[in-house]
Amino acid sequence: MTKTVTDVICPFCGTLCDDLEVVVSDDGKELLEVYNACAIGAEKFLHSQAKDRLTRPRMRQEDGSWKEISYEEAIEYTAQMLADATKPLMYGWSSTNCEAQSVGSEIGEYVGAVMDNTATVCHGTSLIAVQDIGIPSCTLGEVKNRADRIVFWGCNPAHAHPRHMSRYSIFPRGFFTGKGHTGRKMVVVDPRVTDTARIADVHLQIEQGRDYELLDALRVAFKGEQLPDVVAGIAKEKIYEVAETLKSGRFTIIFFGMGVTQSLGKNHNIDAAIAVTRDLNEYTKAAIMPMRGHYNVTGSGQVWGWQFGFPFAVDLSRGFARYNPGETTSNDLLRRGEVDAIFVLGSDPGAHFPFSSVKKIYDLPSVAVEPHETPTTEVCKVHVPVAFVGVEVGGCAYRMDNVPIETRKVVEPPEGMMTDEEFLRHVLARVKEIKGV
Repeated sequence: MTKTVTDVICPFCGTLCDDLEVVVSDDGKELLEVYNACAIGAEKFLHSQAKDRLTRPRMRQEDGSWKEISYEEAIEYTAQMLADATKPLMYGWSSTNCEAQSVGSEIGEYVGAVMDNTATVCHGTSLIAVQDIGIPSCTLGEVKNRADRIVFWGCNPAHAHPRHMSRYSIFPRGFFTGKGHTGRKMVVVDPRVTDTARIADVHLQIEQGRDYELLDALRVAFKGEQLPDVVAGIAKEKIYEVAETLKSGRFTIIFFGMGVTQSLGKNHNIDAAIAVTRDLNEYTKAAIMPMRGHYNVTGSGQVWGWQFGFPFAVDLSRGFARYNPGETTSNDLLRRGEVDAIFVLGSDPGAHFPFSSVKKIYDLPSVAVEPHETPTTEVCKVHVPVAFVGVEVGGCAYRMDNVPIETRKVVEPPEGMMTDEEFLRHVLARVKEIKGV
């Protein structure tokens, strides 16, 4: 016998699709089929059923081999490591629920940690820009129902957010967008000819790293002022044409990704993009939204915003929250050798950080809390496998448009396996004992 769980949230990307259907065995222990998800989202659910999945913590031995340990031993090692460290780095927090993020933040306060999430290497620059000049944004529901001019700048949702265009931005028929994609104009700004660019009405094949100039050129074109013949590799006629297209719509939305947040200009690019949106509101309704990657990186920024007033790179080592990106961000701290222990949860810096930073993780006392075997777990001293959030345990997550959504548990985790939150609560209790709190 089987049963179907409906309205399941997909814990893969910031789109947080909420229409999945998952077929599980009658006892709720085996996951059999996943419907409506993209290939990556379906794989996340099905991977929980892998026969070779680790279900108990392990510790690296002197000879490089692994030894299985108990959860109690992993809790003790983690608590002692964090309590003994002068300035530990607690990094990740983007693939777990808000409840676990909150408990982790409390641990960080007791041990004087630096709390940082994956925004430090993707949309941290967006957050800095928002702090500079604010952001005129909206929800994905408003995009679906109202937007008839869609801009994808420096992002490729066809690969990174596979159902974004079909659920919210290009193809769905909304309340005021009854014709679906035929009633919309799609503009892609990208130096590469991506799969997203191939289906666009207009592809501005910008020169690499020249986003700031093109954004300013659009602001000039909105006002009908004179432009040079070519800006950032784009002919002025094309820039005027796109400017008129955006102005003529009822609702324009600009989605932007790492192609603009992590290229030359960084947060100043986003300052300019937000200024473009502000200028457009003189002619029509316009909004802008970052394409967040990990399914709850937005939630991490929200939780720390409530608790500390800052969304990432929060330094608690002096007993109060300090925030100075470039000084208190993970790679800067690692490369300068300013941290003496590493705790990673809900991310994979081993796959994405520079080699010099990964080597520091390998050299220092380190713990990775992660359901998968990843490059990070291979360089850490202790690997603690936990239940999959959104599959084997529920909890709150924030969609890329800052809408909180409650993820659902659909199948039981392996017997005896802890969740992120449970493990962190045990570590918190032990840290308090060590600190005499």
